[in-house]
Amino acid sequence: MRKALLVAGFLCLAAGTASAASCGNTAKGFPAWLESFKRQAVASGISRRTVNAALGNARYNTKVISRDRNQRSFKLSFEKFLARRAPPSTIAIGKRRMRQHITVLDRVERRFGVPKEVIVAIWGLESGFGSYMGNISIFSSLPTLAYDCRRSRFFTNELMSALRIADRGDMRISDMKGAWAGEIGQTQFLASSYERFAVDFDGNGRPNLIRSKPDVFASTANFLRQHGWRKGGDWSPGTANYGVLKQWNRAEVYRKTIAYMATALKQ
Repeated sequence: MRKALLVAGFLCLAAGTASAASCGNTAKGFPAWLESFKRQAVASGISRRTVNAALGNARYNTKVISRDRNQRSFKLSFEKFLARRAPPSTIAIGKRRMRQHITVLDRVERRFGVPKEVIVAIWGLESGFGSYMGNISIFSSLPTLAYDCRRSRFFTNELMSALRIADRGDMRISDMKGAWAGEIGQTQFLASSYERFAVDFDGNGRPNLIRSKPDVFASTANFLRQHGWRKGGDWSPGTANYGVLKQWNRAEVYRKTIAYMATALKQ
């Protein structure tokens, strides 16, 4: 799972409105919390139609809570994590994919200054080069995580971002599916990152991180550039660019695997 998911607490969503109902650690208080959140979402400027369409059938998702509590892969040693997520067979696929999309990857690298090997490494680690992006509606996962007290503030913000994306018509609600923590697309952008960094690189008028590889590659590069990626710099542990990878994923084992895989792709 990508990005920092470590913030705790609760966010008041609309200035001047009452706080939402209390967070909780069981399903019991979820309906009341959801109704309060819907009112605040509308008060913040999101259309009632979008709020009802996205959240009208939302239920507390126990499977999402279970996944949140059991992120065991990040506790593996680097060697075990690498063997599981970036074995030689995956690196070989990455090299083929890089050759297949070399034209657009070179354009992205020239535009944003982020090496194609880094982009493809992230692409491979996040979704198996687009082969599996998750099939959980983010309007099931995000309300559950926003209500859950462990990281309510963080996921409340993500849920608001997701609603704004839908309200603008950038994505259809039915297409907004992803991994258990609400990540969207081939490099698994959280909704707030989608809002800030998604790029329409294929020129069709809207960024599409699910179906458009040019948009996927450019948006990933834009995220890294906006977080301080240094063009032409190394990305091995201890470098400035390796530090930028912390903004992508705070787990050291994950960042180290990105760096390792990118170097392997370059060889």
